[in-house]
Amino acid sequence: IVGLPVPDEWLLVFSGYLVYSGRLWGPGTFLAAFLGSSCGITCSYILGRKIGLPLLHSKFGRVLHVSDTHIERVHQWFHRIGHWALFVGYYIPGVRHFTALVAGTSLLEYREFAKFAYSGALVWISTFLFIGYHFGEHWRTVLELVERHLKIASAIGLALVLLYVAIRFVRRKRAGHR
Repeated sequence: IVGLPVPDEWLLVFSGYLVYSGRLWGPGTFLAAFLGSSCGITCSYILGRKIGLPLLHSKFGRVLHVSDTHIERVHQWFHRIGHWALFVGYYIPGVRHFTALVAGTSLLEYREFAKFAYSGALVWISTFLFIGYHFGEHWRTVLELVERHLKIASAIGLALVLLYVAIRFVRRKRAGHR
């Protein structure tokens, strides 16, 4: 669902509602959503795989102050636990395709990428189609509640990550002055 100025979650919930109302066929809707999501996330992975490292090693990477040490740390993190970000990233606005780019740039094997990205897509699609189907005529109200709480949870998560980065920065700076 790339290119439409509507969040994917809204389209999935609305599609679930259309299945509920009999205007769409459930299995076809699910398959179309899965294929679209899989194509999009795979394109992001391939972009990361093909141009990610060359871009980071270019002038662009130097402008962003990305060093080989930074790249190696991200690779290590991604190979340790980052693949789970592919699964969970579907639920965090703006993160889904970023995690696939990082997976590609980190040279994560395609099988590992596919296992986590596509299973994440299955769960994510099922969740939002179910919301639209289950709540029927009330799909808009429920989606607004879910979206509001998702934004709050995302903001809290981002704040915690920034706090963690700030604490590490301060500790390293203190350790360097000793």
